[in-house]
Amino acid sequence: MVMRSMAVGVLCALVGVGCGGDDEEQTKSCSVAEQTGCAATQVCEEVEGAEPACFEPVTLKGRVYNSLDDKAIAGARVLARDANDAVISRVAVTKADGTYELAVPARRDGNGAPVKADVTLRADALAYETFPRAPRVALPIDLSTAAGKPLSIASAATEIALLPLSDSEGLGSVSGVVHADQPGGTLLVAGGATGAADLDGSYTIFNVAAGEVTVKGYAAGLALDTASATVSAGKETTGVDLHATGDATAVVSGKVEIVNASGGSATSVILVVADTFNEATARGETPRGLRQGDVSGEFSIAGVPDGEYVILAAFENDALVRDPDTSIGGTEIVRITVTGADQPVDESFKVTGALAVVSPGASMMDEVSGTPTFVFEDDSSEDLYEVTLFDALGAKIWENLEVPRVSGSEDVTVEYDGPALVSGMIYQFRATSKKDGTPISQTEDLKGVFLYK
Repeated sequence: MVMRSMAVGVLCALVGVGCGGDDEEQTKSCSVAEQTGCAATQVCEEVEGAEPACFEPVTLKGRVYNSLDDKAIAGARVLARDANDAVISRVAVTKADGTYELAVPARRDGNGAPVKADVTLRADALAYETFPRAPRVALPIDLSTAAGKPLSIASAATEIALLPLSDSEGLGSVSGVVHADQPGGTLLVAGGATGAADLDGSYTIFNVAAGEVTVKGYAAGLALDTASATVSAGKETTGVDLHATGDATAVVSGKVEIVNASGGSATSVILVVADTFNEATARGETPRGLRQGDVSGEFSIAGVPDGEYVILAAFENDALVRDPDTSIGGTEIVRITVTGADQPVDESFKVTGALAVVSPGASMMDEVSGTPTFVFEDDSSEDLYEVTLFDALGAKIWENLEVPRVSGSEDVTVEYDGPALVSGMIYQFRATSKKDGTPISQTEDLKGVFLYK
């Protein structure tokens, strides 16, 4: 124990910070889980090859604003999530000018510098679409890029443009506390609207339709009761608390079958809460922990709470997509209901190689002006293509259902000829190849996204 305390004290000295306010406290180890043993302005962080130590936190600095007029949004809730969408930070509430500062945990190297780790942001506000939501994606923020003293990151990825809802009349909000051992990141759902619990369990769900609603909470391994709320338009209904009732132990299992894929060899499987599923975009909200990555055959997701879910495979940018050929088995979207018992899925999920997006939105969200041109990889076995454009709210803006096949070129080029696009709006194009009237492949779920300027 003496050697452990000395190691922490030496490391704190090396990086120029202390583990406490006086000499005695500097020889104490700190606790990452409980955040104890550090001075008030410091946080206890994991250290590669050594015991945890105290550091000034890495802070994300940014602004939340209306994407259509650039006006600040006050009172928005911003939090950070890891690669599995698990919440890792407290909630920051934006100021009157829309700015926020959000401290995030950052693993350190032996010199006290943050090591490479990507986080993404979620933001919610009354009368605005939650960010991110299909087709919008959150850009990863590499914590190792933090600079300055104290360490901070301010970049395009920390600037969040929210889309105003087309109709926010009749919407209110619900708030309360999730009472559980580890409530942080619990997904709260009320009438299709969602929110995420802070590390202390407090939550707010914006944009809930007025009337009687049932509030449910979802997180891997956590069973919660439900709560009822009466929501009034333009008002916040407070004190809607949820309580842990035990552990969620159900296991959802099945199999992924990868066919006709020259690129990707593994994918991920996620469970989406059915109340949040959007049929047009085939996307929805996934609770913390209800995901398995690197799946090439069988999958098993444990700790699933009771509820109704949609199972999705080939969700991420992995050169694979759910096989759209509904004339064969294993290609329908699967819905399940979990009621305490394990839920095996008998039929395998078929995924296939994706049509590669060339532009816009091949690897990031591009900015586009003028008349957009959509370019994607040719499918050598197709008869024709269908190309569709969606806005960030999932509404279909335009489609061309008879794009002819190409010859002598590796790519297909389609010029947009629909209604005028809105400056500041985010869009996504999707292409589907068809043969004998049946879809055989398509572009990936998270690609083809662009900002129109």
